[in-house]
Formats: sequence, C-alpha cells, structure tokens
Amino acid sequence: MLVRCLYASRATKALGDGALDAILRQSRKNNPRRGITGMLCYANGVFVQAIEGGRREVCALLNQIVTDERNTGVEILLFEEIVERRFGNWTMGQVNMASVNSALLLKFSEKAELDPFSMPGTATMALLHEIAESGAIAQRNA
Repeated sequence: MLVRCLYASRATKALGDGALDAILRQSRKNNPRRGITGMLCYANGVFVQAIEGGRREVCALLNQIVTDERNTGVEILLFEEIVERRFGNWTMGQVNMASVNSALLLKFSEKAELDPFSMPGTATMALLHEIAESGAIAQRNA
C-alpha cells in the first residue's frame, strides 16, 4: 500500500549549502532501495518534505527523521493512503526556493514566505505540487 507523508520541522541550526547537499545525497542514496520518492523544501530554517512509498518504509523513514538532531519540532501535516505517487520522478527532489514566484506562495499562504506551520496540510501539499509543476526543482534524480 502506497502512502504519502507531509511534514514540517525547524532546523536546529542554520544549514549551509554543504549541509543541505549532504542531506540530499544521503536521501538519494538510500531512498531507491526503500522505494521512497519525494521532495524537500528548505527556507529560513524550515524544512517541508513530502515522502511517498510503502507504509512501512515511510513510517520507518519518518521515525529516523524525528530523531535526527538536525531538526526539531517535527509536525505531520498530512498522512494519507494514495493510489499513485505525485513525486515519483524524484528519489528526492530539492525545491529551489529562490525560483519560486512569491505570487505562488501567496496563493496558499497569508504571506509570501514558506510557513507550513500556519497553513493547512492540504494547502501545503497543493503548494508543493504546483512548485513541482512549475519546474522549481533544483535537481531531478529518477
């Protein structure tokens, strides 16, 4: 059974490009063998990630994320059974937030900034879906 989990968390310290690249490399290495796909956004100390795959694998990965010392305050925004993947083209796509139009953020949020903690989970998921369709994914790995 396929599921999708959308969560948000805050970085415990500011992440430079090198630290974020390391997270993405690790995801892109481990996710294919787990059957996990998804995308990651990071902006202003906030992570938003959608992960898709088998329920057991997604839950195991989420347990790892919760205990990862690089983030804190993990909040599950959405957890659902799905019939197909929305982010199946990426072992872990990275959103290039600099290329996201502020009007797109305003479509789903009170302000033109990424703040999943003040948005409904369905709105955050819709935002990620539109970001993916807009081509703001920094790197695609199938």
